[in-house]
Parts: sequence; C-alpha cells; structure tokens
Amino acid sequence: MSQTFHDKALAYHQEGRPGKINVTSHKKLDNDQDLSLAYSPGVAAPVREIVKDPSAVNKYTIKGNLVAVITDGSAVLGLGNVGPLAAKPVMEGKAVLFKRFAGIDVFNIELDTQDVDEIVSTIKNIAPTFGGINLEDISAPRCFEIEKRLIDELDIPVFHDDQHGTAIIVAAGLLNALEIQEKNFKEAKIVCAGAGSAGIATLNLLLELGFSKDNILLVDRNGVVSTKSKNLSKEKLTFAIDTDKTTLSDAINGSDVFIGVARGNLVTQEMVKSMAKKPIIFALSNPDPEISPVDVYACRDDVLMATGRSDYPNQVNNVLGFPYIFRGALDANSKIINTEMKVAAVHALKDLVKLPASKELIAIYKDSSFTFGKDYFIPKPFDPRLIEVVPKAIFEAAVASGASRQK
Repeated sequence: MSQTFHDKALAYHQEGRPGKINVTSHKKLDNDQDLSLAYSPGVAAPVREIVKDPSAVNKYTIKGNLVAVITDGSAVLGLGNVGPLAAKPVMEGKAVLFKRFAGIDVFNIELDTQDVDEIVSTIKNIAPTFGGINLEDISAPRCFEIEKRLIDELDIPVFHDDQHGTAIIVAAGLLNALEIQEKNFKEAKIVCAGAGSAGIATLNLLLELGFSKDNILLVDRNGVVSTKSKNLSKEKLTFAIDTDKTTLSDAINGSDVFIGVARGNLVTQEMVKSMAKKPIIFALSNPDPEISPVDVYACRDDVLMATGRSDYPNQVNNVLGFPYIFRGALDANSKIINTEMKVAAVHALKDLVKLPASKELIAIYKDSSFTFGKDYFIPKPFDPRLIEVVPKAIFEAAVASGASRQK
C-alpha cells in the first residue's frame, strides 16, 4: 500500500462521523402517538405475541434480517493477530458489504478473548438476537472447532466466511477454468499451498463436488502434507497421502492447478514452467499474490489465472458469496448453511458468467468485453444479477434439503 493510498484510506474512515456504519430507525417517531407505539405501552403487543409464538419474533423485530459479524482479531487480513480493537474497521467494512449488496443489517462484535470455550459460550448467549452468525478472521485450527460447535448447538446459520466464502468462489472459478482449459475435473492434479481455514475448506468443498482426493496435494509451511508428516491436525490428516514429494517445487511439477492461500511471492517462474500444459493458477494472497500475473505470463502464455486483487482479471472476492448466501438463508428461515446450499452457490456463480452481460453490468464497468473466457470466468462484484441468482439458489437448496423452516 502506497503512503498516498494509506492516507486516503485514513481520511475516508475519519471524515464526518468516524467509522463506516450507524444505527437508524425506519419507523416514524415524531409525536406522542409514535412514542407510545414504539415503546411503552405499544411495545407490549409484540412481546405478548412472541411469548405465544416464538417464531413471531421475525415478524415483529429485526432478527430475521440481522447478522452478527464476530471476530476475536486473531487472523485479520494478512496482518495477523492484531486483536479486537484493530479488527473493528474490518468488521465494520463487512457490515457495509452485507447492507450494500444484500440489504442485510449487521451488528459487528469484537471479542476480547481467544479462548475457544469462551468464544463459543459468548456467541451462544447472544445468538437469540440474530438470524445468522458470520464468523470472521479467527485463526486456524481454532476456527474449525468454534464453527462446528456453534453449528451443532445453534438453530440459526453459522458461517465462517474465511473458510466457506473463499471455498465457494474458488470452486466456481475453478470449474469454469477447467472447462476453458479443456481439463476433466476428476482427473486434474491440484496443489494447494496453505493449510489454514481457506485452504482446508476449499479442498473439502472440491471433494463434495466430485474432485478426487488422490489427485490433491496439500502443502503447508513444512512442505507436502503426507503420511510421513508428523503432528498433523485432523483437518490436515484428511489430505495426507502416500507420496515421495516433499517440497512445493516437487508438488507443483506436472500439476494442472495451483491454489495459493499462503503468502506472497511463494511461487517462482521455474515452478510455473514445470506445470502441465494449459495450467490454472489461483494466487490469492493479498496484497502480494504467491506469484504475480506479470511474472506468470512472462514465462507462459497458456495459463489461466485468478488472484485476490481487483486490479487483475478474475478476482476471487468473497463479496460474491457471503451477502447473497446469507440473504437466501435468512429468506428461507434456514437453521443452517449446509453443503447442499454451498454447492448451489458454486453452480449459481459458475453459470452466471456464461450468461450474456447485462446492460447494467456493462455500464457499471464501462466495458463491453464480458465474454466467458480467459479474462472472465469469475463474476464481477458489482454484477446486479448476483442478488437475483445466488439467493434464489440458496433458498431453493435450503428448502429441498430440509434446512428451511418455510412450509
């Protein structure tokens, strides 16, 4: 980040009212009658109805359209364990995106604990306030246990976006990239560098989509995760295979796909040259990808590439997923965001880019070159069709899978 941009970002967050969000009322409060309806004695009426039928809470309060964005500040962006106060600007940003793209209200909550039991207990105790829980920037492997326990113990959707949001966008883009490169997804040899929340969740979702575990190599900071590796977490053990490959260079040699969710400048041009014909590279670390598109295209011209940056084509941006996934889940009054709903999101995003570009999309990006192919196989964040397509797919999957409370 340049100093100029740094200063511009600080001014953006500071000017006017500090921060990015506020809380407002959408009901009139102009006279004594309005006051009587908004508070005492009128507020007793919905209280009585909710006592008779707890599900009426969504009819008379914000709960059915309210999500908690919750962090402990342990894994914020690429900045690491910065704590709850420094995490707050990011959580406010997430709240803005929920509202802008899906009309969902958010309370952002930063917890001053990194103890798993305390986090789970706190979230369980405040859960009646919300229609859904978005976990954010919680480090692995604690994030896996926290999410699993909350899913098991709560009756509202719990979704760790760093895991599943990234996984859904990557999976949608990868299926399209494989189609363009004329590769069979069941035979594609995949290397994933990064065994944190995003890497593990992405590989798990690929298995759900029918990819072969035998064709996947997971690489962590110690090298290739194999049956010879020691002290592996249960999440890594799922992808430990019998192989003589030990380094990232070994793993990437001959591979069809590289997925990077590790750190910048991890991959060399020599590694790229060693990949199979017509390879696919998802270098997703921010702000510096595992290898830059400039370096990739300098050594090969048959590559399809995606990054996590908005200044290159095919950005893997979680805003393509979480607002619309929660929109569909909340509309379905779903108890969970299950695998069927995640898979539905993958296919909705995958198919969207194959549709003719709308006039609105062309006008927003001032570009008419939205043709499915090398530079366009992942939807754009401001595509107005996302709100039409993804929530509908999520809603239908929730109903079909029994996750929805809708009749």
